[in-house]
Amino acid sequence: MARYLITGGAGFIGSNLAESLVKSGHPVRILDNFATGARANLAAVADTAELLEGDLRDPAIVERAVRGIEVVFHQAALPSVARSLEDPATTHAVNATGTLTLLLAARRAGVRRVVYASSSSVYGDSPNLPKREEMPTQPKSPYAVSKLAGEQYCQVFAAALGLETVSLRYFNIFGPRQDPASPYAAVIPKFLAAMRRGERPVIFGDGKQSRDFTYVENAVRANLFAADAAGASGEVINVACGARVTLLELVGHLNRLLGKRLEPAFAPPRPGDVRHSQADLTRSATLLGYRPTVDFAEGLARTAAEDATHG
Repeated sequence: MARYLITGGAGFIGSNLAESLVKSGHPVRILDNFATGARANLAAVADTAELLEGDLRDPAIVERAVRGIEVVFHQAALPSVARSLEDPATTHAVNATGTLTLLLAARRAGVRRVVYASSSSVYGDSPNLPKREEMPTQPKSPYAVSKLAGEQYCQVFAAALGLETVSLRYFNIFGPRQDPASPYAAVIPKFLAAMRRGERPVIFGDGKQSRDFTYVENAVRANLFAADAAGASGEVINVACGARVTLLELVGHLNRLLGKRLEPAFAPPRPGDVRHSQADLTRSATLLGYRPTVDFAEGLARTAAEDATHG
């Protein structure tokens, strides 16, 4: 039976992936330094998954983590465009240098494949929609640069260094376990928490900017497909729903789900934010057999229900 390592396995996406693998009976090892992940996220797998506490920038702990592993799901990263603008060096060290450290260790350990969590932020703010993987990349933030660097390292290792890699470009993944409390929290958990408290959600800009919000179950399935898909090594592949929702529409959905009538508050646009984001899913369908099975509305309803249960 395949043995899996999830870097960042105590994080939002990583913990959902760990739970799916454990439920299927797979042995799982998790590497996390708990900088942004949470031990509470591992409650469902605490008795079955092996946990290594350590930092991706530490070659010794990474060497331990990859020992005996067949597939690595590389979810570990320092997220947030805003954080990267405040501290570009740390974002680069974790996301770019950390990824290189992992790839080197994985190659030495004989890992079969690394599935890398990249980001739609690498496309930047070109007006062309939907985003196709062959489009030029135009990162607008240190975070986007760091994720693109990781992608390109993955491609080089696949092409020239004998390690299979697949890079998944996530589009605004959301769902249970996404932390609303961080100052760098993503928009859906932040809006959901504020509106539950009866507070007006703050929109940076006019609210007409749009995102391809993607429920986490879709991302988990894409990772599982990417672990074994023939012909996918060396590729970058979008993971999304293929549709756009504006932030104003998001507020409307949340008002209906929560039984509220809250108008958003508006603040100046933030540097580094893109205007519109939407994925073309042709390549993910062709190479992975992926299609989203939970649409935005259903995913948002599930997230709100889960939040009410555990909030």
